Amino acid sequence: MRVTKAQAQANREHIVETASVLFRERGFDGIGVADLMAAAGFTHGGFYKHFGSKADLMAEAAADSLSRSLTSASNLDVAGFFAMYVSREHRDARGNGCTMAALCGDAARQSDEVKTTFANGVEGTLAALEQKLGPTGEGDRAAMINLFAHAVGAVMLSRACPDDAPLADEILQVCRDRILASLPASEPV
Repeated sequence: MRVTKAQAQANREHIVETASVLFRERGFDGIGVADLMAAAGFTHGGFYKHFGSKADLMAEAAADSLSRSLTSASNLDVAGFFAMYVSREHRDARGNGCTMAALCGDAARQSDEVKTTFANGVEGTLAALEQKLGPTGEGDRAAMINLFAHAVGAVMLSRACPDDAPLADEILQVCRDRILASLPASEPV
């Protein structure tokens, strides 16, 4: 049975979306191609009709989830973004949360293609936050890098603790409070 070009593209998009969730939940090395394809409802053999390698899929899935994250946060101001980002709800939503917090550690050990995807995602996030904040003086980019790194690190540290550990929540609370307190006075908190 032949698959139309439109159906092949829809199948590819479904595989990318499925991979995006599974990679964020389990890490790049935490799921193999066969299990990923099965979760998407396809056979392992069909993978190479869509992708040259698992690394190609990793880069595409990361780019897709990074783009979706930016779109979903587009209606938030800077304070709202950081309040949402450094929260228990985000921390617990590994499969649907930020790709940075879920996979930065994994990305550091991947190909330049994957690292470039993450670098582009960081740049896009910083640009969106800087635009929302508007010009506040020199050092805006440095300040935003600091805040974003602080937020990503907070979620990663909290996730490294047992789910019910008081420390997991304390990390989020302390970091969220410090981030929000450091925003320019013109930014509502």
